Order: sequence, then C-alpha cells, then structure tokens
Amino acid sequence: MKTLIDEFADIKVMRFEVPGWESLSLRQKEFAFHMSEAAKLGRDITWDQYCVWNLRVRHVVEDILESYDGDREAPEFQDFVIYCKRLFFSSGMHHHYSEDKFFPSCPIEYFRSLMVAAGYGGEADWLLEVIYSPDVCPRRRADSPIGDIVADSSVNFYDGVTKAEVEEYYESLEDPSDPHPVSLGLNTKVVKEDGRIVEKVWRSGGLYGQAIDRILRELELAARAAGSDGQREAVLLLIDYYRTGDLRIWDEFNVVWTGETESDVDFINGFIEDYDDPLGRKATWEGYVHIKDAEASRRTEALSENAQWFEDHSPVDPRFKKPRVKGVSAKVVDAVTLGGATYPTTPIGINLPNSDWIRREHGSKSVTISNITKAYDKAALESPRSALAEFAFDTEEIDAYKRYGQLVDEIHTDLHECLGHGSGRTLPGVSPSALGEYQSVLEEARADLFGLYYIADPKLVELGILPDGEAWKTAYSSYIRNGLLVQLARIEPGRKVTESHMMNRQMIARWCFEKGTPGNVIEKRTRDGKTFFKVNDFHALRGLFATLLAEVQRIKSEGDFEAGKRLVMEYAVDVDPVLHKEVRERYQALGLKPYGGFVNPEIVPVEKEGRVVDYILEPVGDYLGQQLEYGKRYKTL
Repeated sequence: MKTLIDEFADIKVMRFEVPGWESLSLRQKEFAFHMSEAAKLGRDITWDQYCVWNLRVRHVVEDILESYDGDREAPEFQDFVIYCKRLFFSSGMHHHYSEDKFFPSCPIEYFRSLMVAAGYGGEADWLLEVIYSPDVCPRRRADSPIGDIVADSSVNFYDGVTKAEVEEYYESLEDPSDPHPVSLGLNTKVVKEDGRIVEKVWRSGGLYGQAIDRILRELELAARAAGSDGQREAVLLLIDYYRTGDLRIWDEFNVVWTGETESDVDFINGFIEDYDDPLGRKATWEGYVHIKDAEASRRTEALSENAQWFEDHSPVDPRFKKPRVKGVSAKVVDAVTLGGATYPTTPIGINLPNSDWIRREHGSKSVTISNITKAYDKAALESPRSALAEFAFDTEEIDAYKRYGQLVDEIHTDLHECLGHGSGRTLPGVSPSALGEYQSVLEEARADLFGLYYIADPKLVELGILPDGEAWKTAYSSYIRNGLLVQLARIEPGRKVTESHMMNRQMIARWCFEKGTPGNVIEKRTRDGKTFFKVNDFHALRGLFATLLAEVQRIKSEGDFEAGKRLVMEYAVDVDPVLHKEVRERYQALGLKPYGGFVNPEIVPVEKEGRVVDYILEPVGDYLGQQLEYGKRYKTL
C-alpha cells in the first residue's frame, strides 16, 4: 500500500497502517469505534477556535467543491482546489505551523464567480474580504512584542479584551495556597459584557454545546464497551465534565485516566493543549484513539520502571528534583484515529496530563506513536531524494543515521514524553502560569534537553534500549542538523520562528553552538557554497545540554519569567536571512514537502442479522474526499 497519497503547496498527505487492529477483541474494537467517532465530532470546535470566520469559509468552499459544474480542469479552478486543500489541512485560514494567513492563488473575481454559482452572491463581498485581505485576521496567534498579543490574535478565545485585562482577571482568581490548582481558563472564552470580564464555558448547554452533545452520545456508548472499570470511570467523569464544564471534574478525570493502565485501547479527548493561545491558558480541542504495541512497549516500560533513577541522576539542582517520581506510565502505541487539533497533523509522542500537581502526585501517561513514525519513514523511502543526503556533512554521518536514525529518534521521543515532561518540580507558591507566553517553548525545551542528556547515558545500553555506546551520537548530529538547518525550510521568507517545538529546537541548537564555539564543539563548515554544521566533540555537547537543562529547569521551578523571556528571545526567534535563503533553496531543489499530515482509516461496522459482529479498517486514498465526507458526517456547528 502506497503511503504518500497527495502533495500540494508545502504539504504531503500520507496514510498509516494499524498493525494491531486484528488482534483486538470485538469489545475493544467497539470501544475504539465510538471513541473515534467522538474524536471526529470535535472537528468543528477546533476550526472555530482557530478563527471565528473559519467555519463560514469552509462551508462555502465545501459547497463549491460539491456543486460546481464548470471546467474543473481550468488552472484557476485547480488553484482554488489547492487553496481548499490547504484550508482543510490547517483547519482554517492560517498555516498550521507558521500561523500566518495564506491566500488563494486564483483571482478574487474568479473566486467570486464560484461563490455566485454556488448561491453565495449576497455575501461574496464581505467573505472575500475575509479570505483575501492581509489585514483581516493576519495571524492565528500573535507573538510580536509590539502591540497586544491578545487583541492582535485571530484565535477565537477572546473577544473585546486586552492582554492586560485578561492577565489581571486571572491573577484575581488564583490562590497561591491551593495545592491542587485547576487550570484556570482552560475551557472558556473570555469576553467583556457591560464593562465586565466574563467567561463563556465550553460545555453542554454552553458554547460549543451542539458539538459537545454529539460527542457525549458517543462517549456514553463507549463507556459500555470500556476495557476496565477504571476506563469506564474515566469516560463517565469526562461525560460529567463536558456536561458541567467544572475544571475540578476535569482534574478528577485526569487522575483516574492517568491511573488506568490496563486497557490496550486508550484515548485523548477534550480541551487539552494551550499552544494556540498567545497567553498559554486556553486549550484547543483534540481527540485521539490508539492501541498498544506490546512488543515495542517493552522499551518504554523499562524507562518507566527506572524513572526514579533518571530523576535522581539529572544534572539539575537537587531543589528542583522530585524526591519521589510517581506513576510514569509509558507505552509505544499505534494511532487509530486523529481528531481536532491532531488531524490531519499529529505529534509523534504525547505526555499527559499537563497539570503539575497531578504529575507530581499521580504521575502521567506517555506514548510514542510508532505507526506515525513508520509512515513518515516509508513516505521518505518512496521519494528518490532525501534531506539527509543534502544536509548531513559527510557519508559517515549519513551511514550512521541510516543505521541508527529511526531507533534513536524513537528513543529520544520516549525520553522526551515518558520522562522529560514529568521531570522536575515547581517550587511552592509558583503559579502554573508564571512563564506566560514562554511556557510552552520552555516546557518543550526541558523535555527535549532531558532526552538529549540521557540518550547518551550508558544506562540505556545497560537497560538494553540502545544497542551500543555509539548510537547516541547519531541523535546529537541529527538534532543539531535539524535545529540549525533543516527546519528553516519550513519558515516563509522574512518570518521569524513562531511554533513552539521549532523555537525550542532552534533555541537549544543555537545556544549550544554559541557556548561551544571556544572549544569548537559544533563547527560551521562551508563546502561547494553550502553550509553544514558538524559536531566535533559529542561529550562536550552532552555537557552543554546538561548545563542548559539545569537552567531551563531552574527557570521553570522558580517561575523566572524574565530569564525565560531572555533565553527564548535571544536564541529561539530570529533567523539568519542569508542562511535561511540558502536552506530554502536547497530544500526546494529536492522537490520535497516540509510538512506532513494524514488521512484516517475508515472504521466500518460489519453487521450480521442486525448485530455488529466486527469492525474492519479500510484504508483511505483520497485526502480531499475524506475532508468533504467529514464535512457532511461530522458537521456540528
């Protein structure tokens, strides 16, 4: 089965296999089916959260794609189709990574003619202004130090309020003495009514109530097929949370969900990650369903069983270490269904819950998503050219990556998700929001640095996780190559780095390059007019990772906003325009697409005599077709 099914703009679309599906029982498949339906039914919520105009624009282009009876082979219509594909990929009008607004290549008058033909002539003027004007909703999440990042953002988390007003509002609600603080503002929209700040809760009977009610129906069916009493309790708590919007119940759900480790089928569902909020408070809706890969999970289980050893031997100040690491549950899994903010793009590893006090007292769940990583690798093999051959310094580096690359990438993800996110502790009295808009970048940096430091530790060979004492060097070369070079291909000319994970990688790589310059730890080399970065001293680089890990953990533990801001602004944001231009030209010459996403396989119930006797997975090869089908089946808002 061909992995790569579509390419357009800077995007490739793939499909993934689910190798463990047939080994599931009927009950497990039933649970996965209903949780998958729940994951797909939150799609409209995510679209609306990203921008208030997104759903209206999507509904218009869906109708045009379904009804247009003109020349579909015309270049203008093909340009329109590419815009639609980009729109579906990003769940709205803003690039999923850069967060800048993108525009149709077809002329505005041609777009108008398509709208008129589809019956939208009466609203063409204002909607075309939304679609084509660079001044309307220019960025999904504003990050400029000039201006107001709340008022200037297009995300639909705030209305009529400023950054200062929101921060003052939440500061008035925080209780520094509460040992179990809720994530204030996680599931609300903040508006101003009669001059007062008001929160509108996302719940049944509230904002997004129509979508949530349909999610609830699937959750109720899933609860009946739960794999354990703990899983059933977790789903029922999630139902209560959606009905009430009560963040205390959300925390109760996360405690039970974290402790439930028996079931081979697991899920993520709710308002979870706050990367899309300029203030790092509001969570975007997402859904995920996955099944355990028992063989591969032996690796992560070994890390989990030794979590206390890794915490004790971390190079951070003892004041910031957890005296007792609790409940780090780690698995390698295969994705079944992606939803909301994880569809079509998805992480390759996840660690939840995000609450510091739940992590401290109850632990966390960590997953490395194996079949997604394998799909990327298979798609790369289907291409005749590779970024590795272009940007690696020499054949020795290339050969080492071919030998160890997939393994060390997965192990670094394991360490990042399983141990890195759960490491360290915040000092008493430090607010969970102390680092403000820099929280996400610093959290990802802490987890990455933890993984980079420990992937070089002999403990991994001792545990049988790494095959020998040399494999880790491939992880270091790859990380520096990506952080300083390859990922620049994803950034538009003239733009800064704005996505949290990319900012984190550049920050680490640039800091280590600068601090290691006196010892020539990482060398910048030029050959045939092309730039390369070569690691000369791997052990010294590990020492730099340790030093930076200690500082980032200090910043997080003490809530040192100014130090965190300095670190991010100095190393994570700015791009060398000359190097940027070079990297983009080299990458574009390869004909590769820097961004990847996926279609979901279709889960089809098999009936016999009016009763479901099986659920089969059918691969999907039509990206645009799946998007249009989802628009019909899962339209909720």
